[in-house]
Amino acid sequence: MNIAALLTSAGINIGLCVLLLSLYSVLRKQPSIVGVYFGRRLAQVRTKRQDPFCFDRLVPSASWIVKAWETTEEEILAIGGLDAVVFVRILVFSIRIFSIAAVICIFLVLPLNYYGQEMHHKHIPSESLDVFTIGNVKAGSKGLWAHCLALYVISCSACVLLYFEYKSIAKMRLAHIKGSPPNPSHFSVLVRSIPWSPKESYSEAVRNFFTNYHASSYLSHQMVYRSGTIQKLMSDAEKMYQMLKSTSIEQNCKPSLIRCGLCGATANSFKILSNEAESVEEKNDLGALDLSISEKECAAAFVFFKTRYAAVVTAQVLQSSNPMLWVTDLAPEPHDVYWSNLCIPYRQLWIRRIATLLAAIVFMFLFLIPVTFVQGLTQLDQLQQTFPFLKGLLKKTFVSQLVTGYLPSVILMLFLYIVPPVMMLFSAVEGSISRSGRKKSACCKVLYFTIWNVFFVNVLSGSVISQLNALSSPKDIPTQLARAVPTQASFFLTYVLTSGWASLSSEVMQLFALLCNLFNRFILRKKDDPSNVTLSFPYHTEVPKVLLFGLLGFTCSILAPLILPFLLTYFFLAYLVYRNQILNVYITKYETGGQFWPVVHNTTIFSLVLAQIIALGVFGLKQSPIASGFTIPLVICTLLFNEYCRQRFHPIFKSIAAQDLIEMDWQDEQFGRMEEIHQQLPAAYCQVTLTSNDLCKCGHSDHKQDADNVGEPEAMKPGLIHPMLGKLPLSGIREVIAWLFMLVTFQEKTPHK
Repeated sequence: MNIAALLTSAGINIGLCVLLLSLYSVLRKQPSIVGVYFGRRLAQVRTKRQDPFCFDRLVPSASWIVKAWETTEEEILAIGGLDAVVFVRILVFSIRIFSIAAVICIFLVLPLNYYGQEMHHKHIPSESLDVFTIGNVKAGSKGLWAHCLALYVISCSACVLLYFEYKSIAKMRLAHIKGSPPNPSHFSVLVRSIPWSPKESYSEAVRNFFTNYHASSYLSHQMVYRSGTIQKLMSDAEKMYQMLKSTSIEQNCKPSLIRCGLCGATANSFKILSNEAESVEEKNDLGALDLSISEKECAAAFVFFKTRYAAVVTAQVLQSSNPMLWVTDLAPEPHDVYWSNLCIPYRQLWIRRIATLLAAIVFMFLFLIPVTFVQGLTQLDQLQQTFPFLKGLLKKTFVSQLVTGYLPSVILMLFLYIVPPVMMLFSAVEGSISRSGRKKSACCKVLYFTIWNVFFVNVLSGSVISQLNALSSPKDIPTQLARAVPTQASFFLTYVLTSGWASLSSEVMQLFALLCNLFNRFILRKKDDPSNVTLSFPYHTEVPKVLLFGLLGFTCSILAPLILPFLLTYFFLAYLVYRNQILNVYITKYETGGQFWPVVHNTTIFSLVLAQIIALGVFGLKQSPIASGFTIPLVICTLLFNEYCRQRFHPIFKSIAAQDLIEMDWQDEQFGRMEEIHQQLPAAYCQVTLTSNDLCKCGHSDHKQDADNVGEPEAMKPGLIHPMLGKLPLSGIREVIAWLFMLVTFQEKTPHK
């Protein structure tokens, strides 16, 4: 590919970005689609925007760029949480390191590459991109010292910046843990693989075990149930209908104590009894109800402790001589719990992990088909030989530039859109107990997938390596990569343009949400409620994308420096776009507390080491043993730096220090907040969201709740449905729906006189 083809691709993407960004600045001013671009704000304010029409709505403006630029890190932390700050820090780190790399490589390395051999250079637009790479430097050239020096400066600068970022984010994580309000997850432990016994239910087994072995710190527990919300509503309605069916029309409602089927709690529920019914029948019905509920208990429970320290110790200590029984983990935050995975038998998890790993590997190999097709488009000569009927068309300058410079990266980007949903599905099947854990697992899978398919597969299949067995000799891999990476620099350049610049424009436009909004309004004729439009930040797609571009920047910095200005443009635009999205679009329902940064750190170290290994192979090919000898200590020092950071900072992200936990417990006890925290714990982990927390305040089998405040409604008659709804003593939305279902069924099955 030549410079003209690169400029064609750049022109198409620049025009597309300007068009979409201008269109966004106009659309965001329209009240009818305000829910698409201000979902987070509307979710908090719960108000609709009704502005009078003015001409300014139709004029593009850059006010959103100014607002995104002026927003401070403290505001980002308050709005998006620590994960949002970490993501912005990734972009800031990338801007800093690649600014340093661009200054050194553009002014020092690029001229040496261009004049690396004595040759007659063409006019710049007709020049091949290969003359700007290290492949144009002749063997034994003294100019390779400049490449080695640039590699040292980039590696040392990256390590210094990484150290300060890791240190700063670790401090922010500690401040986040200490400064946040009391978190129920700090007092809670998730217990799985509870042993089954025919003599007692799971709930009784949990109570007996923790009162025996953790008597001083155990507070209460709450069981996890198999039945979903809809199934529970239907079963409750059916049970109420069966009770009504056996009674007369003139009935009275009396308060009773029955357990919440989803939370294990007693509730202010009720039962219908006839005037002739005796208490014996009531006891039988309640016993049958308790039995059916106990049958739906799964071998998992949330156990609450009196202090944070006791919960952490319990979560980390082996509870039984059999490691497959009484497995304990710190509970996720209430909004972060992935309820559907809690009932998965613990013995199945290792099978699920192996199965998802094999499925991901198969999916990666299946993805070689579109990658091979994409690489065929970059080789114009091979494309003409394979499809002879295209020779006449491909001889046209614009068509050849479009096919080799734009289409390959566009096609690959379209295929990559199916990767995140598939990896999210694999992460859910794996059995993660939290939504954030599922998203982090999907992030790692997408990252490995993109690095393998976008970098390694393209490198090894699109060059002279395609005729060789790339993995036949592991010691020759640096040399093979050294030959292959410079030849694929043109593809990586166009990939940054299409997958980078264009994806940011589509991100800020929210094309999918916009199309759904227009479809609902004009096709389905529905009035959207903007306050209900809430999206969470897609870390599992955006973090791997940014890290992949970082990998391309490190590996191509001294080999093909021309990629650095395009990468810097991407990171600057991403900095503005994602800050705008955090401020206006995405709402934070749960977060990991900065857990994505260790993934970022490890990937950056991998990118640095890979760039150094490739440079080592290049120096060997160019017959510069001194430069190769100086590169080996750089690789060793980078690995030692990574080990130091792993020992110094990584434990902070794995667990919370006992010192901090005990200090937080002391503060709560001194200010008298501990008793209030204990009362709120059972209500926090309720399996179904209720309109009243009273239903779950006693969410374990030991607590009882008085039902004396329940009044008696009027006599129920078959035809009086609406008057009765206003007087029923319901304590939650679950019972409201159950009663509605029951009443409809009752009217259908009761013969009218």
